[in-house]
Amino acid sequence: MMLKAGLTVAGALTMWFLVGMARADRCPFSCICTAVLRKGLEIDCSSQRLKEVPDLPHNTIKLYLQNNSLTTVPAGRFDHLLHLQEVDVSNNPWNCDCQILYLKLWLEDQPLSHNLASVRCLTPVSAGLRPLSQLTGNELTGCRRPWPINCHEFFGRDLILIGLALLLLALMSCAVWVAKSLACCVAMSEEFPGARLLHKYGTESFKSQ
Repeated sequence: MMLKAGLTVAGALTMWFLVGMARADRCPFSCICTAVLRKGLEIDCSSQRLKEVPDLPHNTIKLYLQNNSLTTVPAGRFDHLLHLQEVDVSNNPWNCDCQILYLKLWLEDQPLSHNLASVRCLTPVSAGLRPLSQLTGNELTGCRRPWPINCHEFFGRDLILIGLALLLLALMSCAVWVAKSLACCVAMSEEFPGARLLHKYGTESFKSQ
């Protein structure tokens, strides 16, 4: 009984794995798939008014998504396309917020990306139909996140710095005063070399009287 149950579970897992593989290799709806010299598939999804990137087979080597209505690509959407040789995602109304950064970096890593100059940002207005390849992370809407300002933290730190500066100023003033005093004593000793002897002689004479 246990053996039959184990075989049933193993068979179910095998069927699930095979179905998943079949789905992964299936041609996306509304796309044209062509085998390329037994190396993989050419997936042509161009001009299909697509608003989302379809599920793509892992053995895709050529991908054409131009002239659609794509605005963004979820992070990791193309990571399984390890054998991709050509890609074209031009002439789509891309929304160049921070989420588009994945597509930008992914395109930069591709060996052959067609019509990169035509991969332009339709929104936001600040992007102004500029090519995606020319935008930096700071120019993408939402990627610049200012640090939160803690006024109490800044105030306390400023007080500590002011206190240290005043203490240093006081120590420097004391050092200058001591140096001037020593210099004055040395100058007097050099100017009146017999002053100390005269003072000592006068003191001893007073005591003897």
